[in-house]
Amino acid sequence: MTVESDKPHAQEAGGPIAAPAVSVVRPEDGERLVLGATRMRVVEDGGNTGHRLGVAESVLAPHTPGPPQHRHARHDEGFYIVSGSVRFTVGADDHDAPAGTFVLVPPGAPHTFANVTDQPAVMLSMFTPDLYVQYFRDLQDMLAGGRAPSPLAHLRTMSRYATEPATDFR
Repeated sequence: MTVESDKPHAQEAGGPIAAPAVSVVRPEDGERLVLGATRMRVVEDGGNTGHRLGVAESVLAPHTPGPPQHRHARHDEGFYIVSGSVRFTVGADDHDAPAGTFVLVPPGAPHTFANVTDQPAVMLSMFTPDLYVQYFRDLQDMLAGGRAPSPLAHLRTMSRYATEPATDFR
């Protein structure tokens, strides 16, 4: 839902400028994606931010393995753990992140995450710019019908979003 104010935001030489629209996404709103055992709700796909920011809420089922360790070349990725605990692997190092933890992954940093616990975990992911939101849509399409994509197909999809596997952990 987009909310616009009826009050002018600022005065410009030619007259008032309309206030920017505010986006409000309620719990029942957002685009829902099913990615295997993970349920994702896209709450900002970049359409309201000039593609500067994308945000998604993910629910990771217990014992959900994450993606292969990878690097993004063109976007930062932030994760805020809302509930449960998520294990982040950065290169050769594991970091258990309980609720309240924020993890920021800059471009080029190897990383992955998983829920290794017996409880669901909820995390909020931020992508700046919003580039990676479309990757999750493509991944859902690839997983349709219950079949996992081939490793080559998955790599090709990742590469469209400036992402590659990370195996050297520099």
